[in-house]
Order: sequence, then structure tokens, then C-alpha cells
Amino acid sequence: MSEDLIKAEARTEFGKGAARRIRRDNKVPAVIYGHGEAPVHVTLPAHDTLMALKHGGANAVLNIEVDGTVQLALTKQVQADPLKGFLEHVDFVAVKKGEKVTVEVPVHLVGEANKEAFVQLENNVVTLEAEATHIPEQIEVSVEGAEPGLQIHASELTLPKGSTLISDAELLIVNVTQAKSAAAAEAELAEATAEVAGDAPAAEEPAAEESSDSE
Repeated sequence: MSEDLIKAEARTEFGKGAARRIRRDNKVPAVIYGHGEAPVHVTLPAHDTLMALKHGGANAVLNIEVDGTVQLALTKQVQADPLKGFLEHVDFVAVKKGEKVTVEVPVHLVGEANKEAFVQLENNVVTLEAEATHIPEQIEVSVEGAEPGLQIHASELTLPKGSTLISDAELLIVNVTQAKSAAAAEAELAEATAEVAGDAPAAEEPAAEESSDSE
């Protein structure tokens, strides 16, 4: 959770043109909803908001001051320019300290597996229930020394205190198989290349000219 206070301003203009003007002023349009209250449309300082979101991760909880009142807000959706990276719009959900929320948390692998093992991350997020102010940024899963045949399911994850697994306990997170040798990989590549070449349409031969002899 970010300890920094971000001061919001009430948003009075709407539409694409207004949003562009807001972003030109180095601000970002945002909305805060939840707890049965009407959505609150605001603008936030773009740089401070971007830094807070980067620091807090996918489920960043920010302190946002709205009309003199500080509101805890859980990040729900972030829209950013795919090329330039600037924030276009952010959706927040109002939360309270001690309140339980359901969130998706990234899974992060650590450690080095056995050299003969190939580690596949089958699911890169798990769904948890956690206190709004104690949401883990990620769940670390150690694959140190892992050997072929190892499987790690959601029920085997080590969760932070206060967090409860919501995902299916049998959800496969990590699957470790036998790594292919260089020779086997080259053979598969050659076979795949041959199949592609065999599926390519053959060049059409020129159609035979019709006889011009009259009957």
C-alpha cells in the first residue's frame, strides 16, 4: 500500500476532448466507486499516480484525498497508451482498513531448477482474499533444484498471513518436465520445417493453349 497522499481534483468535463485536455495538463482522468456510493469522477497528478501504481503493483492501494477527505482506493483497471506508456484512465474501488477484498495476485518463480528440467509456469496468477491494506504484490514459488515430474498446485503455495486462497486448490501452477536435448530439439525443428514445406502449394503449371484449328 502506498503511504503517499495523492490529491484529487473534481472532474467537471467529460468526453474524449476533455480527457485529452486533462492529459495535456499532466493529469489523468480517474473514477472511484464502491460501497454503494455514486461514482466519484476526479483527475489525479499523472506522475505521482504513475509512480504510486508502479510501486504498489497490480493491486496498488492508494491514499486519495477527495474534497478534503482521504479515501483508500484499490486499483481495478489501468488504461495506458501502448506506445508511449502514459496513463489514459484509472478505475479505483473505495475500500476500508480491515476490509477483505478478492484480487488476482501474480505468481513469481525463484531459484534454479535441475539442469535436466524444463519449468513451465502453467498459471501466472492466483485469486486470493486479503485485507485491502495487506495485499501481497506477488506470490513467490521456489523451483530451486526442481526435477522432472514435479508439479505444484495452488493448495501448495505459501500465502502471506491473512490471505486466503480463492482459486481452485487443484489449479496447476508449475509443471516440471524433462528438458529436451539439443539433438532432439534440432530433430523436431527439422521435422516441423519439412512438414511446412510439404504443405506448401505446388506451383501451378501453365494451362495448355487451346487448339485454334477449326473443326
